[in-house]
Amino acid sequence: MPSTSGGAGSLLRVIGVVERIWRYPVKSTGGEPLHQVDVDARGLRGDRLFAVRDAEGKFGSGKNTRRFRRMPGLLELRSRYLDDADEPELLDPRGAVVADPTAYLRGYLGRDDVEVAREAAVSHFDQLPLSVLTTATLDWVRSVVPEVPVDERRFRPNLLVRTPPGTPPFAEDEWFGSKARIGGLCVEFVRSSERCAMVNDAQRDLPRSAQVLRAIAKAHDTRLDALATVATPGSVQVGDGVVLL
Repeated sequence: MPSTSGGAGSLLRVIGVVERIWRYPVKSTGGEPLHQVDVDARGLRGDRLFAVRDAEGKFGSGKNTRRFRRMPGLLELRSRYLDDADEPELLDPRGAVVADPTAYLRGYLGRDDVEVAREAAVSHFDQLPLSVLTTATLDWVRSVVPEVPVDERRFRPNLLVRTPPGTPPFAEDEWFGSKARIGGLCVEFVRSSERCAMVNDAQRDLPRSAQVLRAIAKAHDTRLDALATVATPGSVQVGDGVVLL
């Protein structure tokens, strides 16, 4: 791995470069690519700040848990913020902006008890604020399911990091317990995400395929990416180096 001196005898490892940034304004919908974004202790500004909530207070997701309710079809929608708007736009499967997100979702999901709700006391996040995925791991997934179209959208990272040639898949595992500087922020890597059937689901031009989760389960106990907390808030942009401290 490339390295650089950090002063006072320390050695910093440059482990990659930010290739893409993704934000998901409405949880479990397709997200929006960004060139730059501010990040605070909660995560990317506006990330998963809204969710589809039902009458029992559960949030639309790709799985059923104590907090989440599976709502198939959400991934075929997209959400985005227009300029600095406080609330996101919702886009239908054709990419057209819908006039009333809650009314549209009630028809689209066939449920009259759902609404688009802003986060309150209960977090919309499944786990930790920031998900980081390497191109090394993504390329491995493509290699083991070559007949299935795969890109990072299946795994919904916030940051896709381009790693140097020869980087092994699941290199993220080596980062746990370490901090990294990414642009103007400092993060601490904690653990990986435990993947569910959502990685198999169809979204826009990605077809449904059970092979994706099956391959990850067989090779890596359904775990994939690096989840992090934000130690020092700041901004990050495409092209920023990822430096392990």
